[in-house]
Amino acid sequence: MFRHKGKTRTLSHNLKIASLLSFVAGIVNVAGFLAVQRLTTNVTGHFAFFVDEIFKLNFWQGFIYFLYIFFFFLGSFVSNLIVEIISKKSDRLIYIIPIIIESLILFSIALFGQFLISQNPNILAFSLLFAMGLQNSLVTTISNSTVRTTHLTGLFTDLGIELSQLFFYKQKEQKDKLYSSIKLRLTIITFFFLGGLLGGICYSTLKLYVLAIAATILIIGIIYDDIKLKFILQNRHQNDENKNAV
Repeated sequence: MFRHKGKTRTLSHNLKIASLLSFVAGIVNVAGFLAVQRLTTNVTGHFAFFVDEIFKLNFWQGFIYFLYIFFFFLGSFVSNLIVEIISKKSDRLIYIIPIIIESLILFSIALFGQFLISQNPNILAFSLLFAMGLQNSLVTTISNSTVRTTHLTGLFTDLGIELSQLFFYKQKEQKDKLYSSIKLRLTIITFFFLGGLLGGICYSTLKLYVLAIAATILIIGIIYDDIKLKFILQNRHQNDENKNAV
């Protein structure tokens, strides 16, 4: 799911990582908005607000919106920097540190988020945007720009294009490729919605502790991938031993 990169990835790998990370992003999106009334998984809206505040000469508020954009960018930058450094040593480990950092941020906000809301809610928004920048950059890198999980605008654009292409692409190979891509888009949209639904329902009772659920899901994803890798390597080793014995 995480460890395959670029051309070694299959549709199955992308569907797994898309469902996991878009579900997490859905939780963060709704919980973050309910907590601080700010978008915490993408920056398109923040850019519009930034321009609006500058136009109205509210430079301080405009600067805050600029920081929202910057922290998402910073998360993306840091994530890919980590990936590039670690890939020099082991491609199998490139995802672990960004996901652990994201999990720690979500756990920290789950524990201290209510305090941040009362003291400085912008710090909470900055942290979540940084975490989502980490996530979006990581999944974009390892999926070769096939999967993006923190925003839906581009997904609906791509989905609309691909659905219209079904009327014109007649060859089986072309249609199979389109069906796979449409399935991936719908998976991301569905799990983002389900994550948002869970986040909204749980926020009413758990408040920002709901982010601990998102962080736990990420940790489970890492553990699952590690166990699966060890199982595959063990089977390969066993098969090699059997061949040598013969």
